[in-house]
Amino acid sequence: MDTFLRLILLQDANTRVVLLGAALLGMTSGVIGSFAVLRRRALLGDALAHAALPGICTAYFVVGDKSFTAFLIGALIFGTLGVLCVSFVRTHTRIKEDAAIGIVLSSFFGLGIVLSRIIQNQPAGNRAGLDTYIYGKAALMVNQDVALIALVAGVILIVVALLFKEFSLLCFDRDFAAAQGWPAMWLDILLMALLCVCTVIGLPAVGVVLMAALLIIPAAAARFWTERLSLMVALAGLIGLLSGLIGTAASAMAAHFAAGPPVVLAAAGFFMFSMLFAPRRGALADWWRRRKLRQRIAMQNVLRALYEIGEAAGAFERPASFDQILSSRAWTAPALTECLERAVRAGLIRGRDDRYVLTDAGRREAMRVVRAHRLWEIFLVEQAAIAPDHVDRDADQIEHVLPPELLARLEERLRQEGRLPAPVPQSPHPVGEVAP
Repeated sequence: MDTFLRLILLQDANTRVVLLGAALLGMTSGVIGSFAVLRRRALLGDALAHAALPGICTAYFVVGDKSFTAFLIGALIFGTLGVLCVSFVRTHTRIKEDAAIGIVLSSFFGLGIVLSRIIQNQPAGNRAGLDTYIYGKAALMVNQDVALIALVAGVILIVVALLFKEFSLLCFDRDFAAAQGWPAMWLDILLMALLCVCTVIGLPAVGVVLMAALLIIPAAAARFWTERLSLMVALAGLIGLLSGLIGTAASAMAAHFAAGPPVVLAAAGFFMFSMLFAPRRGALADWWRRRKLRQRIAMQNVLRALYEIGEAAGAFERPASFDQILSSRAWTAPALTECLERAVRAGLIRGRDDRYVLTDAGRREAMRVVRAHRLWEIFLVEQAAIAPDHVDRDADQIEHVLPPELLARLEERLRQEGRLPAPVPQSPHPVGEVAP
């Protein structure tokens, strides 16, 4: 409990340093990761992070001791080399990009593991602290480390702000950017360079294994909430910042616990929440929209069935029995009962003793539904050469989602040709005698 209070109140200077560094790293990763995800280059961050491990080991061999700056330089050199290898394999062979990333990632990481084992077997190998760069250890950050992270984060954010329009077009239409005379190749290289620098600077806190997740997950989570790139970048930065704070705090409360896994788990929690509860793209919102669409289609089908039964009988005031409605379409009795009850509550039909009739409001809505259906049937028969006895099935699949603008254009076209019937056209096929 004392540890939790000291953490919340930021009483320790080291705690303030670590949380600031993790927050800056998470925010920067979210921002630059948004462009990487949209550019379909997210896994390059994974390849780069794994390729950085042999660079760290090589830097240790050169310097002969643990050096944060030397390790980062070595990681940047080998990470860039890994990205260039992926580009070379993709460009000069028939191997696809995902396979090229897998080849480079596993090869460089295997080399790094071998070199790290060699270092560990040396008498002074334990002082190298290579495990820190594999799993992350944010608690070991000092003021100089955070200052370097802040400097790199500031540079990345400034570059993104200055070139936001260019990066946006690069992500969505690289060919158009090149056609407009923009240096698309150099912009792509700059974007990958920023991704490299962000990945390398995050290795001490999150580690080689999980750094790619911090680049991908906040951006993917933010994508659920908006279709605007500027807002997506801002949300990704916020999610990355909060993930860094929450994960690092959890790591600080558990002694000898690496920072990488809780940071990534915090980001994964934001992703799960976004995937489920985002108002437009979330799974629950999508389920609700599909449910409402199914209910609307079922309601329109009931109104159309009652209208056609009344049309065939020549008397819309005559009630139709439940069995008549049930036999008019491929309904189940429970589904039809539920739909009829909703139509009664909506005031579109009246029901008594299992017999139902359209109200005035229901007849107006039914006429609108039947009119849209038959106008579309006429168009399919005359313009798409679909047989009249097959057109009902095709029209039924699309009539419920026809936008008013398209229906108005169809009516205008038929009106110009002098063939617009009113108010409800006759069906081009006998009602109830359509092909299955």
